[in-house]
Amino acid sequence: MVDSVKCNSVKRMKLSIITINYNNVEGLKRTLASVAEQSYRDVEHIIIDGGSTDGAVDAIKEYVQKVDSRESKVNRVKWSSEPDKGIYNAMNKGIKKATGAYIQILNSGDILAAPNVTERMMNAIYTVHHTPYTENIPDILYGNMIRKDYATGKIDGKSKEVEYSLRQYFASTMNHDCCYIRRDLFQTYGLYDESLKIVSDWKWFLLAIGLGNVKPIYVDIDVTIFDCSGISETNLELRNKERRQVLEEVLPPAILADYDKYAFPMEQYNRLKKYHLWPIVYFMERVLFKLNKWHILR
Repeated sequence: MVDSVKCNSVKRMKLSIITINYNNVEGLKRTLASVAEQSYRDVEHIIIDGGSTDGAVDAIKEYVQKVDSRESKVNRVKWSSEPDKGIYNAMNKGIKKATGAYIQILNSGDILAAPNVTERMMNAIYTVHHTPYTENIPDILYGNMIRKDYATGKIDGKSKEVEYSLRQYFASTMNHDCCYIRRDLFQTYGLYDESLKIVSDWKWFLLAIGLGNVKPIYVDIDVTIFDCSGISETNLELRNKERRQVLEEVLPPAILADYDKYAFPMEQYNRLKKYHLWPIVYFMERVLFKLNKWHILR
């Protein structure tokens, strides 16, 4: 049961949107504008700034004034601007301040895809279970994330439904910006691991979904537009190092051994299946099986 929800009306279920920012004033302005124009009223916007020096604080104050004067339908803004210990420390600060039934993490530069996105997602929380009662609301509801390079204006693909399996969360993850996560799950599975630099959200999903009892529910709604400007592969080495560290920490040795042995063949299988080549491999395997059974091959 979500402790902050005591009624059966979708219009009274609060969403906490958490935005973290550091010296990204133009991106922050885009994010604030997209939240301000939402048609859904019960939104608590929590802004955690890391002590920016580029005018971001002035942008936040202007936004707060707009909310206070009811120019925006956002119900309440909580914000702070002070040095932090990294992005996951900032996210955890926001989670601790949140009082909504659900949490969405929408970082500066990322925007909501349309003015009615929040309303559609909050209504979908009930319609996926065909019930208005909070006892049956999903743990995690997620939609689509559109990737956009703001430097070029190019749309660089769109995420869709994620496979629900342990294998999926060994090597991949969900995009947290298009997820609505029940706030009480952060009590069950803990906050983000601040000792990790770039894979703490991946670790959280691995624990909650891959190894835990959480089953995410997908709805075909374009939720967010993700700012991928300037993203590079320079942190791949650190990402892989941290992921390995997490796997060795949380997986029993026998499961980790199976992962090491079979992860690459599974990826090969998925690639062959994606490009409709799997029937050829399957046919060859059946031929080899028969030849072996008939003792033609040994």
